[in-house]
Amino acid sequence: MKKSVILALLLCSLCSTTVFAQEYKLSILPRYFPEKLTAMMTPLADYLSKQTGLVIKPVLTDNFADYETQLLKGGIAIGYENPLVYVNVSSAHEVLARAVKGKGGDKFRGIIITRPDSGITKLSALKGKNIMIVGKTSAGGYLSQKLTLRKNGINVDKDCQLSVAADNRQENVIISVSIGDVDAGFIRESALHKADQFIMPGSITSIKETAWLPNWAFSVNRNLPQDVKISLQKAILKLPRNSDVLQAMGLTSFVSASDADYDIMRKIIE
Repeated sequence: MKKSVILALLLCSLCSTTVFAQEYKLSILPRYFPEKLTAMMTPLADYLSKQTGLVIKPVLTDNFADYETQLLKGGIAIGYENPLVYVNVSSAHEVLARAVKGKGGDKFRGIIITRPDSGITKLSALKGKNIMIVGKTSAGGYLSQKLTLRKNGINVDKDCQLSVAADNRQENVIISVSIGDVDAGFIRESALHKADQFIMPGSITSIKETAWLPNWAFSVNRNLPQDVKISLQKAILKLPRNSDVLQAMGLTSFVSASDADYDIMRKIIE
């Protein structure tokens, strides 16, 4: 009789563990089309699940606003977002690692472009000019330049005439500058040649490399158990270079990060 009771209790315990296994949702800021996001997220979710033993499910969000809302409300436990969005959700999420990519490594910066015949060679010449930006939430296509111009006595929002690129695309900034629709443009440094096939050779030039900013954040909900956070951080930091996961995300690696690394973003938007 005792053996039967013990066996029954053990079976109930196992069933409960299966039924109530904690599921953690992972998402990436929807900067790309759903197909590309899925191709980026699925290998990451599979890898983290295998390494940690957790049940991690990749999910899509509708747009930037929806992504932020879900992180703030606890709907998404694991996120990967640009530095501005991380700061916006940092009351609910904490960064565990930041991305490493290209020559900037764990940071990136913007540039200011013009036509070679624009007559604009100095930052002071941008006052009163028509400037196209990627968007007000773009770190490399607005915030990096905003910080540099502020340090040089220019309030870009008051001293310049700003317009936003169609679909918030870097290529559209480059094209608009190249054909003379605007006097200058703000883009991410790594995007300089993204529109080469659409513009005349030599029709744009970079006049200034702007402030370095921390790269994208791999973050988790602050209320997750500490052992879960540690497990996820260890897994993301030991990703082998050239792994399928990193290749899918277009990255070289991840490095350890802290919330203070993103204080520069808070200074820009304050």
